[in-house]
Amino acid sequence: MHNTNGHGLKRAILYARVSTDEQARSGYSLAQQIEALRAYAAREGYEVLEEVVDPGQSGASLERPGMDRVRDLVAAGGVSVVLAQDRDRFAREPAYHYLLRREFEEHETKLRALNDRGDDSPEGDLTDGILDQLAKYERAKTAERTRRGKMRKAREGKVVATKKPPYGFRYTATRDGLVVHEPEMWVVQKIFQLAAEGLGTSAIQRRLYNEKVPSPGGKESWSRRSIKQLVMSDVYKPHTHREISELVSSEVAAALDHAPEYGVRWWNRQARKIRQVSEPDGGGGRHYRKRNSVTLRDKGEWIAVPVPSWLSRQLVDQARNMMAAHRAPERTRLARGWELRGTMRCCSCGVLMGTHTSTYNGGKKAYYYYKCHPGREYKRGTCQQKHVRAEPAEAAVWAFVSGLLKDPAKIRVAMEQLIEQERNGRNGDPQREYKGWVERIAECDRLRRSYQDQQAVGLMTLDELRERMRELEDGRRVAVAELEALAQHEERVEGLERDRDALLKSYAATVPVALDDLKPEERNRIYRLLRLEVTTSDDGYAVSGAFCYTGLRH
Repeated sequence: MHNTNGHGLKRAILYARVSTDEQARSGYSLAQQIEALRAYAAREGYEVLEEVVDPGQSGASLERPGMDRVRDLVAAGGVSVVLAQDRDRFAREPAYHYLLRREFEEHETKLRALNDRGDDSPEGDLTDGILDQLAKYERAKTAERTRRGKMRKAREGKVVATKKPPYGFRYTATRDGLVVHEPEMWVVQKIFQLAAEGLGTSAIQRRLYNEKVPSPGGKESWSRRSIKQLVMSDVYKPHTHREISELVSSEVAAALDHAPEYGVRWWNRQARKIRQVSEPDGGGGRHYRKRNSVTLRDKGEWIAVPVPSWLSRQLVDQARNMMAAHRAPERTRLARGWELRGTMRCCSCGVLMGTHTSTYNGGKKAYYYYKCHPGREYKRGTCQQKHVRAEPAEAAVWAFVSGLLKDPAKIRVAMEQLIEQERNGRNGDPQREYKGWVERIAECDRLRRSYQDQQAVGLMTLDELRERMRELEDGRRVAVAELEALAQHEERVEGLERDRDALLKSYAATVPVALDDLKPEERNRIYRLLRLEVTTSDDGYAVSGAFCYTGLRH
């Protein structure tokens, strides 16, 4: 059986992806995709090397665990084709198709979808490219139509229903208005009263927890952020009929009942973008996280929707003023340097541990600890991690690190390993990626000039030119964003190299006695240069970072 990459048997990787929204709709399951791909592979005589799935992953980015696995398998060689049910399973952005196709061609691997319309010829590539752009245009058109429909609804004074209504309200039967839900609104009033009395978010948080008032999400405790957002929200701030009339259209103002006051729910206030990124986890693998960017739109774009009011204006104003003026109590005992601040993680929940000081005998005797969730005694029992005595932990970690600092060769090797991990944090060859995205930008610029020439001689209408220009601008914007991501990746690598040089220059040549005399702040700086993380455990501490994972005993 013929194979383009020289193997006697055609070998395939099956790839399936479903986004969170698609999972919620249950209309596009991973099992259905894999079943269709298995049938196709058996019919075409492919040997399936691996089935890779990406559950709950968006096609707007290539930073996905499953796609990273596919790219690693292709880079290892011996793969004839990567199969997916639809082209948009690989990516929803045509520019990403271009990058994957170029990358896989370097390893003699083809990218195939069951709904491909073309073949390997230039005409076939053109056909698939046009279909990708049409699919992208339809998605953008649907999204824009939905957005405009919601904005029109908001301008008519109707509430645009989201997943959950604001705390203290319920949606009407038609889901285009809000009604007060008194059990929750009494809690809202209590929060405003506590804030008006001068209590800060931590004190209000503790009071609600002690009184067993669940959070809006049903958790045992409220977050301080949600408390502050509630107090500062215009949904609960009463506005007079005259004030509301200045925020809405005359038609909406005329249709209002004659209640004395209204709250305001704003629509189109923020623009949110979500992008998934992958980073080295310090142990040779990767961890993935969502990167959210929220920008506040110009105030002229906000749309006000009147909602029922419950609280008094005087109470709301006083609560807001007190919260805006509230300052955290002055911190004491700052003379002690906490060497492991910002590097000690809880083994139970994984968060960075804070610091805690206990005093006895009227403050004459002090004990220092690293502990999970600093200052949140009301949550005791939710995390099983015990307090960690500061002195033995700091001594054990410093003994380990200072021993390495006395051997410059070990420092260099450890930092080189960390730099190599960061370099390999992105799949594929960065230079090849850079070249591919530069070529993509050049191609967009060339096509722009070509389309302008076609419109000038009458081969294309002005509307067609605008549509082509918008498609090219979208592709060019993706390419520029990827180039920026590559540049940031290189900056991180260069930062690690600078820190390596700083370590070798500043500390590796220091005599042992001088090393042991370093102040806690200087030791903490060394830990940060080494990207050190210390995780507690029952029998000691696990140190990760430049030295991968190393176990230390108490």
